[in-house]
Amino acid sequence: MSITRRSVLGSLMTAPLWASAVSAAAPLRVVTTTGMIGDALREMGGAAVDVTSLMGAGVDPHGYRATRNDIVALTRADMVLWNGLFLEAQMIDVLEKLGSRKPVIAVGEALSNDVLLRHAEYEGKPDPHVWMAPDLWADALAPVADALVAAAPHAEGDIRARSQAYLASVRAVGDYGTKVLSALPQESRVLITAHDAFGYFGANFGFEVMGIQGISTESEAGLQRIRELVDILVARKIGAVFVETSVSDRNIRALIEGAAAKGHEVTIGGELFSDAMGPEGTYQGTYVGMMDHNFTTIAAALGADVPVGGMQGRLS
Repeated sequence: MSITRRSVLGSLMTAPLWASAVSAAAPLRVVTTTGMIGDALREMGGAAVDVTSLMGAGVDPHGYRATRNDIVALTRADMVLWNGLFLEAQMIDVLEKLGSRKPVIAVGEALSNDVLLRHAEYEGKPDPHVWMAPDLWADALAPVADALVAAAPHAEGDIRARSQAYLASVRAVGDYGTKVLSALPQESRVLITAHDAFGYFGANFGFEVMGIQGISTESEAGLQRIRELVDILVARKIGAVFVETSVSDRNIRALIEGAAAKGHEVTIGGELFSDAMGPEGTYQGTYVGMMDHNFTTIAAALGADVPVGGMQGRLS
């Protein structure tokens, strides 16, 4: 599929043609699909942008379909940013049509193919959850600063400074994750979740990651998969599994019940943010807060000592 590559490169190449249409006095109207991208745009663009994110806390992007209000917002936007890599699978047609009329940038597809993870069950479709590795996410976001400057050249100095600071904060939370997770012995580094959203996390931080569903929540979780994971929990004496804020906990609870039936106690180690951040206006409703929460929750549940309140003391 060519839409996303064209969206990333084409929008930057044609930017001078449309940038002049945006008044220097008016903020750039930007629409993003996910909250993670929205958070980045607000921080990087500052007063030069007015950002609307279509998907809020607890919203699953894999099955999300654009509403009538979404279509209006997308049509009126000066710029649209989405994750790409088939994350927003139900919105591809809408975004493809928009890409012929305005800059539509697929943030995740700025990354080279050699850093993208593949899944045997999804031929030709890489794992889209690239934000789960902060350094990788910073690399994906770096070209966005150029797109913002091209669209709002009057604010270049502020955009450059804000972007540099934001990307530094993204990398800093990744450094925190490395620090708190490094205290865990290798045998404890097993993460079992509702779906395979943590592949990049696992590759970056040395975890074995297992999801009940595949990389898309649209895939079915069969009884055989649940039985397999129950056997793993029992055989390896794994004591904690994790639920996700944007995915039903039904299958996770089935794992716990299955292990209990075999005499092995498993608890919920905590609730993780996977495909969506926390509520708007909260620390966990930012990318840094989301990842701080995940790193701290995982490390604590699996036996590591973690700072009270996480990296910045802001977790409750």
